[in-house]
Amino acid sequence: MKVNVAELSQIIQKELEAYESLLEVDEVGTVLEVGDGIARVSGLRNAMSAEMVEFENGIQGIVFNLEQETVGIVILGDYLKIKEGFQAKRLKRLLSVPVGEALLGRIVDPLGNPLDDMGPVRCEESRLVESPAPGISARKPVRTPLQTGIKAIDAMVPIGRGQRELIIGDRKTGKTAIAIDTIINQRESGVICIYVAIGQKTSTIAAVVEKLKEYDAMDYTIIVSASASANFPLQYIAPYAGCAMAEWFVNEKHKDTLIVYDDLSKHADAYRQLSLLLNRPPGREAYPGDVFYLHSRLLERSAKLSDDLGGGSMTALPIIETQEGEVSAYIPTNVISITDGQIYLLPNLFAAGIRPAIDVGISVSRVGGNAQIHAMKQVAGTLRLEMAQFRELQAFAQLGTDLDPATQRQLKRGMCLVELLKQPQFKTMKVEDQVALIYVASHGCCDMIPPGMVRQFEAEFLEYINGVYPHVISDIAQTGRLNNKTLLKEIGEEYSRKFIKDHNIVQDTEEDGCECPQKTEQQKPHDVEGGSR
Repeated sequence: MKVNVAELSQIIQKELEAYESLLEVDEVGTVLEVGDGIARVSGLRNAMSAEMVEFENGIQGIVFNLEQETVGIVILGDYLKIKEGFQAKRLKRLLSVPVGEALLGRIVDPLGNPLDDMGPVRCEESRLVESPAPGISARKPVRTPLQTGIKAIDAMVPIGRGQRELIIGDRKTGKTAIAIDTIINQRESGVICIYVAIGQKTSTIAAVVEKLKEYDAMDYTIIVSASASANFPLQYIAPYAGCAMAEWFVNEKHKDTLIVYDDLSKHADAYRQLSLLLNRPPGREAYPGDVFYLHSRLLERSAKLSDDLGGGSMTALPIIETQEGEVSAYIPTNVISITDGQIYLLPNLFAAGIRPAIDVGISVSRVGGNAQIHAMKQVAGTLRLEMAQFRELQAFAQLGTDLDPATQRQLKRGMCLVELLKQPQFKTMKVEDQVALIYVASHGCCDMIPPGMVRQFEAEFLEYINGVYPHVISDIAQTGRLNNKTLLKEIGEEYSRKFIKDHNIVQDTEEDGCECPQKTEQQKPHDVEGGSR
């Protein structure tokens, strides 16, 4: 057989042109030492900070420290399965987590792996765990309320969509309860919720999940769990992972989101542990100097985006646990300076049965009335001041001195408002009901009711006004304004007299100058203005 040299050379030429080298070059290092969730690796001279690496058994890690001869790697898995001498190769990418609507209703770890029994999480997209915060031009002012359903918060320290409101207090003062109630109250608002549990007991997280299921809140909620039994590297990346999941809904679906970080004290502790093991120099309270940047770069990602970017928002509720009420400690002061206000919970109020145990003296929302509907601004404008004045008067009254009638009336009004602002957990209230209730209470319609019966008055009054005068409540809900104060005041007076009569309440007729409306059927209340309500 004769070989056609020309034809053969053409075939070889085509093959050479189509040839692509499949040679891949990986930069591989060697593990020098490993322990307590970190590894030191030599040979990765071109590794970048926060880059992913993979060990020869498939476990991954993040480059955390860049040193002259070695790199410090945080291990995202069981570090006991990694031995000295193992190889570690660069993956040339940053850590990312799966994102998408498939995560709704699921419990996942910070890497997006499922922790429930509902099968794999099928997400088509992923997002970088660390990403820059929106710039000033990408934001718009916070003006839309995020209703918590908690009277004391919606009236005195309102939260707006896109705000960062810190919940701070000692252990067992109801911090998580406020966050969970807020999530439950988003049932009909269209807000997507992400609850990030950092360093919590597994049983505590399970109880939270059960309550969210009970109130049908898991349909719009994602649970990111890095429990106390999880490796502290996972606790370190958990809030960033939850933030990335929320950002997908904000940027891609233009939705409003709420993210709860429970809690950032344990997050800072995990970061301190990582840093000290990697020989980073300790500073104040043994935290490294960049611990402020740890939380600022996280919380700055919460924002209300401009209309050009879809108008979505991420509202953050970080939680900080204090020791013996020490708000001037390092981590509390850091987070207070980053956020747009704080809700401070007092142990002595909690123990006295005042729940939520909010200290109105130092609790503040820097967004203020911009995060309230107009009707709430109308009725609750002076409520916070009145409550603060009541606390001072109450302390003064304990000295046993004789009080003038005006002071006695103010104390009575304050006790009424304190009882009115108490609220059981998981019993959220619509904002229109809050407006009606606070208005009638602040205008003296329950002054003559014993403090122990104020909660009963509240429940029966709301049932009465929603049943007999539903148009008053629906008007507040539809317009966001209190258009008929006179009618609402008359309804409050009418029901107050009815309540006193139905429950045979004995009235104090000896108090000189009392302006409460319930002494006679004909007497009407006066609209007392100012701080002496």
